[in-house]
Amino acid sequence: MTADERMARMTLHAIYPLYLAKIEKKGRSKAELDEILQWITQLDADGLVRVQAEKWTFQELFDRLDLHPNASLITGVICGYRVENIENPVSQKVRYLDKIVDELAKGRAVEKIKRQTDR
Repeated sequence: MTADERMARMTLHAIYPLYLAKIEKKGRSKAELDEILQWITQLDADGLVRVQAEKWTFQELFDRLDLHPNASLITGVICGYRVENIENPVSQKVRYLDKIVDELAKGRAVEKIKRQTDR
């Protein structure tokens, strides 16, 4: 199985606790994490909970939902990869999530994370 296939099979249900631990360790809140995830996925709070409860894979998530129209403006390096150059669409979208969570953990304001991609 390739890295792209593994990423497509991962679930937000499994990854969310890792995101939460990462940002809480840096003094950020669950509410902030939920806000940026809701922004990029265009889900409301109930939708975000439902996606996790139903254990959608990232493949299912990105097949069923459209990310924020400006998500493609997210740029930079995450996990050693330049986000804008990732060719596999599912892997790129997972890395968009990783990138905004990383920015939150690094202390960037929620509104700036959202504005960054609303240029």
